[in-house]
Amino acid sequence: MITLDLSNAHLNEKISDYQSEISKVHGYLHERNYKGSDFLGWVNWPKDYDKEEFKRILEFKKELDGKYDTVLVCGIGGSYLGARAALEMINGLYPDNGVEVIFVGNTFSNTYISQVLNHIRNKEVVLNVISKSGTTTETSLAFRVFKQFMEEKYGSEAKNRIIATTDKARGTLKALSDKEGYKTFVIPDDIGGRYSVSTPVGLIPMVLAGVDIEAVMKGSLDAMNELNTDDLNKNPAYQYAVARRILNKQGKRSEMFVTYHLQLTMIAEWWKQLFGESEGKDGLGVLPTSACFSTDLHSLGQFVQDGDKVLYETILNVENMPLDFDFPADEENLDGMNYLAGKKVSWVNKQAMLGTLSAHADDGNVPNIMINLKDNSAYAFGYMIYFFFIACGATCYMLDINPFNQPGVEVYKKKMFKLLGKE
Repeated sequence: MITLDLSNAHLNEKISDYQSEISKVHGYLHERNYKGSDFLGWVNWPKDYDKEEFKRILEFKKELDGKYDTVLVCGIGGSYLGARAALEMINGLYPDNGVEVIFVGNTFSNTYISQVLNHIRNKEVVLNVISKSGTTTETSLAFRVFKQFMEEKYGSEAKNRIIATTDKARGTLKALSDKEGYKTFVIPDDIGGRYSVSTPVGLIPMVLAGVDIEAVMKGSLDAMNELNTDDLNKNPAYQYAVARRILNKQGKRSEMFVTYHLQLTMIAEWWKQLFGESEGKDGLGVLPTSACFSTDLHSLGQFVQDGDKVLYETILNVENMPLDFDFPADEENLDGMNYLAGKKVSWVNKQAMLGTLSAHADDGNVPNIMINLKDNSAYAFGYMIYFFFIACGATCYMLDINPFNQPGVEVYKKKMFKLLGKE
C-alpha cells in the first residue's frame, strides 16, 4: 500500500547503518518500556479496539439517518485535524452525499463562529463535541454557543442530536453528558489526541459523513501487521524515520510536506501536528511545514529552488485519484493550449510533479523523499495514518525524547488565562 522512494533524498549515510538503532526503537514501541509508554495504546489499537463500541457507532449512525444534513464537529488539535483530513482526502472538498461537515471549536474567531451560526439556522444539525477533559478553552467556548443553539432549535430533542466523545468516567464533559443524556463515546486513556483519529475521535465524524469506517480500520490493521518488523529492508515507516534523522543531521532544519491535490492539504495539517507536537521539544526536532503544488509553486517555489537550503521535501504521491477527465480541444486555440488536448488532467498533474521534483532535487539540490500511496480510499487512509504513527514514534525515540507529551503548549495557555482573568 505504501512504498518509499529515496533516490532523490541526497542522503550521506546508508539507511542500513541504522539497523541496530531501529531494532532498539522497535522494542521500545512494541514492548512499551520507554518514555511515554502509557500512551502507546495506538500501536495495537487496530487489533484491540473496542468492537462493541464500534458496533454502537454504526448503530447510532443508523438511528440518525435521514435526520440531518449538517454535522458540527467541535474540537481542536487532535480532536478535529484527523477527522477533517480523512473527510477531505476520502470524500473530496465538495462531496455529493448531501452531508455538510463544519468544524468549530478550533478558533476564537468571532467572525467565523457568527457566520457558522447564521449558516446553520435552517439546517438539520447534529453536534459532535470532542474533548477528553471538557475544559479545552476553544472547544468549550464554541460548545456553549452551539449547545444553546441546539437547545433553542430542537428543545428537549437536542439531547438526541448531541454526541460527546470524551473520557469514559471523568471530566467536565462526561459529567455534563450524563446529566443531559447525551450519547457518549470513549477516548481511550492510553491514546493521545494526535494519535487518536482511528478511535471514536475520528470515527464518529467519518461515519456521519458517509465514510466506510470498517475499511479505515482494516487499512490500519494491515499496516499494523505489515509494519511490525524491525527489518529496515522491509519497513518503509522506519526507512522514512531514518531518512528524516539523517537529513536533520545533514543540517536540514525543516521538512516541507508536499501534496499535489487540494483535497490533501488537511493531511498535511494533520501531519504537522503529529510531528510538530511529538518531535519539537528539548531544543530538537525538524520544523514541519507544508505546501500544495502546483498552487504553491507560484508563492514558495522560488525559495525552495534558490533560497537557503534549510529544508527538504517529502512528497505524498497518491497514485490513483478519482474523477479524471480529458483536456478539451479548442478550434481557435488562442490560448495555445491545444498541445494538451486529449490528455488526462491527471497526466498533466503528474508531469508537473516530476518536473518539479527534477528542478528541486537536481538543479536546486533540495533533498526529496517520495511516499507513494495507492489511492485515496478509506482503506488507504487507515493504512497511511498508521504508517505515520510508527515513523513519528521511531523518529522521537531516535532523538531520545518522549513522543507523547507537549509541555510547550502549556506555556501559552498560562499567559492567555492570565490575560483573560481566569483564576
